Amino acid sequence: MKPELKRYSAVVGTRTFTFETGTLAAQAGGAVTFGVEDSIVFAAATMGGVREGIDFFPLSVDFEERMYAGGKIPGSFFRREGRASTDSILTARLTDRPLRPLFAHGMRNEVQVIMYTFSADGINPLDILAINAASAAIMISDIPWGGSVGAVRVGRVNGEFVLNPTFEEMNASDLDLRIAGTKEAILMVECGANEIPEDVMVAALELGHKSIQPIIDLQLKMQAEIGKPKREATIFTANEELQKKVFDTVYERMTELLDKPLNKGEFYGGMDELQASVIAELCIEGDANAPKPGDVKSAFSEAEHKIVRERILGMGKRPDGRTPTEIRPIWCEVGLSPRAHGTGLFTRGETQVLSFATLGTLGEAQELDNLSPDKTKRYMHHYSFPPFSTGEVKMLRGQSRREVGHGALAERALEPVLPAEESFPYAIRVVSEALSSNGSTSMGSVCGSTLALMDAGVPIKAPVSGVAMGLITDATGRYQILTDIQGTEDHLGDMDFKVAGTAEGITALQMDIKISGLSTQMMKEALAQAHTARMSIMEKMLAALDAPRAELKPHAPRIITVKIPIDKIGALIGPGGKNIRSLQEETNTKIDIQEDGTVYIASTDAVGAKLAQERVAGLSESVVIGNIYTGKVVRIEAFGAFINLLPGVDGLVHISQLASERVNSVEDVCTMGDELTVMVTDIDPQGKIRLSRQAVLEGWSAEEAREKDKGGRSGGGRPSGGRGGDRNGGRGNDRGGRGGGDRGGNRR
Repeated sequence: MKPELKRYSAVVGTRTFTFETGTLAAQAGGAVTFGVEDSIVFAAATMGGVREGIDFFPLSVDFEERMYAGGKIPGSFFRREGRASTDSILTARLTDRPLRPLFAHGMRNEVQVIMYTFSADGINPLDILAINAASAAIMISDIPWGGSVGAVRVGRVNGEFVLNPTFEEMNASDLDLRIAGTKEAILMVECGANEIPEDVMVAALELGHKSIQPIIDLQLKMQAEIGKPKREATIFTANEELQKKVFDTVYERMTELLDKPLNKGEFYGGMDELQASVIAELCIEGDANAPKPGDVKSAFSEAEHKIVRERILGMGKRPDGRTPTEIRPIWCEVGLSPRAHGTGLFTRGETQVLSFATLGTLGEAQELDNLSPDKTKRYMHHYSFPPFSTGEVKMLRGQSRREVGHGALAERALEPVLPAEESFPYAIRVVSEALSSNGSTSMGSVCGSTLALMDAGVPIKAPVSGVAMGLITDATGRYQILTDIQGTEDHLGDMDFKVAGTAEGITALQMDIKISGLSTQMMKEALAQAHTARMSIMEKMLAALDAPRAELKPHAPRIITVKIPIDKIGALIGPGGKNIRSLQEETNTKIDIQEDGTVYIASTDAVGAKLAQERVAGLSESVVIGNIYTGKVVRIEAFGAFINLLPGVDGLVHISQLASERVNSVEDVCTMGDELTVMVTDIDPQGKIRLSRQAVLEGWSAEEAREKDKGGRSGGGRPSGGRGGDRNGGRGNDRGGRGGGDRGGNRR
């Protein structure tokens, strides 16, 4: 018998969102669908046992974009979904971040959340649906968890905030804020914006947190009515006696170490030595009552956590000796690669990123095979994090989720300042190579990439700088916001809050936290502190290059724009692309054609580009009767030669019009590829063009040429009738229709 379907709905803004559960995936821990209109995302959450030998919480969150949801067949060779798309990876990361902090500290059971797209209408984005579906699946499951979590998107159209905007509304929005949180606080923020001021951003955050409350309440209701009893999970608990013993043992030596300003190598090296000495002291070989080395390591980490955090909260002193608002030393360079179109090196403390900018034609924009309405992406930002950047040795296994996320964040930060396609018709790719890492290479890539774009001569609207902010809190309510956090502070702290923008406003935000939430007041303070830091960082960047270069590099392609009639596109392309390929080869250019008739010609060869421009521009011309043209012979028949007058436009010079004297064979006058100067004598209703070389040679006027041509076709004029008779008599009845004495009467 079919189980009962349970449906729960809530209004967010002006739209109704619905959870459904009870009929699908009965063996999962919890399973729901969540949707609005015709967009639906399915989520299933399941908990397994404890994986042996691990010291972390094994949570995995995956989002799989199924193309059937939009009525599409995948474009891959195998015609099935393959590796996760960039959008899928970003949605999975977006979902993971607010879920993870609400699991019990020390939990070791494997938990897996899997999400599928069931239906995609191309109107409503799917990422916010995924977060809410995942939260509800865990809420009604047997998995112990501290949720629920609600999520919304906030846009701003014509100065007014819009909740959960459609794709169409997002195209007109200057804000794309995704926010997730609990009833009490904000857990996750991901944002792209078009230079939004800090006060407007705070207002958007407050609206977003207020708007998730109906979704949170609905999930709590679902849990109360249909939720499964929660299972017991395995929680790692530390030996409090051992923790106190280790803390007392290391306190003075660790404090002495931290009193010296330390770089990354000194800090980690000193901590490793201290830990090894404590293990040697406490883990006595042969003593059955001695603690295990693994337990001592855990207790040592807890001692480090307490001591470093207390020094920051109580003394305002960070591991490297900086004050809470102090930025590490910065230096920048541009133009490091002689052949790259633009390069920018940004170094902040022990974090160093080298960005390379490459310009291409719009035809080189990335084609997207996903469920969004966007089909191409003009700006691509890729981020690379090799193992040597942290002094480690690891296998290279392709791009990680973290690298995808950092590249997307930098892309979002820089996209608002890029010039419009109409004024700068280039595809742009930036690759950020993290050469050294000790905190926030993602914001380093924003800064380095701004310099690379300016070095390439891309006329960006304004330079963008970025900084990572941290947070340290305690149970008493004390907190300290940190500017420009390094790796240790990210690891031991409670927040990684990345802010990028121009002098006018914010272009990107990303927040990850490890605590159960963050108040809007804390976020307001962090944004204000970040603004001061960004302006200081930007000053150092502009000292290396204060504006985009006036000219592109010599080896960067120059793009010329030509507009042709839409009905001429086919003529430019030619059968099977023959014409466009031939033109590109002949002129050493790359040509892209848009559906509206805009043609982009790219080349580093000015002469070839000019020739291609003239040839393409010729398509917008129309052949005029009486005008004289010089064109190539493209086809030869016994009755005449076809001349290419304009791109895609040919006309016929009849054999009788090739010269002033009688011509026995077309090849006596011209061969393939020769250039002939001819006059247009007629264009018939079907567009067939008649030409005369004789008219040019004898200096006929356009009117004379027309009259003589008409006379020739009627059989009485010298150019065709008389000469045609003589030729027929001498050569016989050649090629059927040419017989009868009046060749002019049978020709077109």
